Amino acid sequence: MKVLVTGSAGFIGSNVSSRLLDAGHEVIGLDNLNDYYDVGLKKARLARIIDHPSYTEARIDLQDRDAVAALFEKHVPTHVINLAAQAGVRYSIENPHSYVDSNIVGFTNILEGCRAAKVKHLVFASSSSVYGTNTKMPFTVHDPVNHPISLYAASKRANELMAHTYSHLFEIPTSGLRFFTVYGPWGRPDMALFLFTKAIIEGKPIDVFNNGEMKRSFTYIDDIVEGVIRLLDVPPKPKPVTVGEAQDPSTSATAPFHVYNIGSDKPETLMRYIEVLEENLGLKAIKNMLPMQPGDVAATWADVDDLKSAVGFEPKTTIEEGIKNFVDWYREFYKA
Repeated sequence: MKVLVTGSAGFIGSNVSSRLLDAGHEVIGLDNLNDYYDVGLKKARLARIIDHPSYTEARIDLQDRDAVAALFEKHVPTHVINLAAQAGVRYSIENPHSYVDSNIVGFTNILEGCRAAKVKHLVFASSSSVYGTNTKMPFTVHDPVNHPISLYAASKRANELMAHTYSHLFEIPTSGLRFFTVYGPWGRPDMALFLFTKAIIEGKPIDVFNNGEMKRSFTYIDDIVEGVIRLLDVPPKPKPVTVGEAQDPSTSATAPFHVYNIGSDKPETLMRYIEVLEENLGLKAIKNMLPMQPGDVAATWADVDDLKSAVGFEPKTTIEEGIKNFVDWYREFYKA
């Protein structure tokens, strides 16, 4: 395969690119190396793959319509994995325009490129945040998701709707992946595990929202990458319904489209997550207990049965193993 991976300097994107290259595929990596967080970390991730003979670097912005179109025309990828986005729930409250520019305008440019190149499969990142005020647990792709509570979540839900439209109109096979909390070595500095580790080592307090009672489907990066790679080679097909039958929200009667959850189906409390981190650091956290933040949800719990059925997805890494791997990486990378 010749795979365009957007967000190739990102946490998930760099790991996905590495796995694709190891498997013998050609990768075109698109990233604008923006400064939302440490550019040095992004460059260090890229350094692991940039010299591979089957890797081509594209330092462009998804919002640049002409540049994205030219990239598709020049390389004609067979598959696309769209992981580039403006991330972060809380950041979206203060910086709404960046989410529209990256996640709506940028994704439109990707869809147009896929249409022009007639790609065999577009796999794109959605988010568990689309479940918004849903309280039915576990979160399932078969339930409607019409009440997002952050612009980030709304932009990801919009991506799902946009992808279905292009899939319906132009027969582009598209699969959306609703990522649940991803963690591990090379992770994002704005995520809880990274923030907590840095603060605890430096003897500074950590902010524990909702008094640590939140539950999350923490999912280790290697498990996520395995699911993404497996799915890439399994494009969806339309799932027809009879007249009068309700349409499943996760599929389409008219288009090769499917939405999946990808994450751990064994949620853990935030306090347990912190306890395991403390054990691995050999240090106690100074906890600043706070109420729930705007845009956050109290719990996430992934029903991943559809992805299990489609590609045999089975997350295997416990938080005990995953957090240890992260701490080992952090101490080595930052000499902490």
